[in-house]
Amino acid sequence: MAFPEPKPRGPELPQKRVKTLDCGQGAVRAVRFNVDGNYCLTCGSDKTLKLWNPLRGTLLRTYSGHGYEVLDAAGSFDNSSLCSGGGDKAVVLWDVASGQVVRKFRGHAGKVNTVQFNEEATVILSGSIDSSIRCWDCRSRRPEPVQTLDEARDGISSVKVSDHEVLAGSVDGRVRRYDLRMGQLFSDYVGNPITCTCFSQDGQCTLVSSLDSTLRLLDKDTGELLGEYSGHKNQEYKLDCCLSERDTHVVSCSEDGKVYFWDLVEGALALALPVGPGVVQSLAYHPTEPCLLTAMGGSVQCWREEAFEAEGGTS
Repeated sequence: MAFPEPKPRGPELPQKRVKTLDCGQGAVRAVRFNVDGNYCLTCGSDKTLKLWNPLRGTLLRTYSGHGYEVLDAAGSFDNSSLCSGGGDKAVVLWDVASGQVVRKFRGHAGKVNTVQFNEEATVILSGSIDSSIRCWDCRSRRPEPVQTLDEARDGISSVKVSDHEVLAGSVDGRVRRYDLRMGQLFSDYVGNPITCTCFSQDGQCTLVSSLDSTLRLLDKDTGELLGEYSGHKNQEYKLDCCLSERDTHVVSCSEDGKVYFWDLVEGALALALPVGPGVVQSLAYHPTEPCLLTAMGGSVQCWREEAFEAEGGTS
């Protein structure tokens, strides 16, 4: 006798706080998961970058070498390297294990808002307030970038990278997608200054947040508007947005102290998660599990689904 397949469970949203990290690095400007979601990076206004095990709440290493506050960071696919950018206009390549600066790339004329590795971690892409994206070869000793993308008319707020594309959001109100295989540039006009862009997990869509307190889901190939999501507040800060690990929900920071979750297809607000009294400055979503990190003030909060049991209780 064959038993019926169990019904697939609906997506669970991370709404139970299981850990708070007091980061001790001034204001946390950004929080980022590493590639497999086991570790996270926090970028501090005190010029440091820190590596944590977020579920355990343990600090693993501190990286010092920036001359001003750190604004973004990313880990390589093999967890051996980190890159970061900040208010000192520098892009830094770090060795994870030793904590040492491997290279410091200079060339941007203003603060670096966003950094990403390419898939092989051979190139760092950095987006700056100076309106350019610069591509730095991690293996070369050349001080200048191997390529500069300078189509934007105002600061670059967000850069994301797939295996053959670069997705960039700018304060000029445009989302630009560079298809490196085809050698083509696609541009979609949103109108308001863009604060964050990202690819959906399936690579078919792009999510764009802007300073009119609205997120928009666009078809990546046609630019068609597939959905709009609002109810949160984003009028003055560069705030993060993303899609949940299974593309079921749109997630955004907000200036009213909450993280907002919308049903991707319906567009309806599913959850407004109260984090605290300030601006939710940054967020990071685990690549495969319902686990969310939020940054507010000098601390990072780790959230899991209701049924989650933490090792050794919660704190």
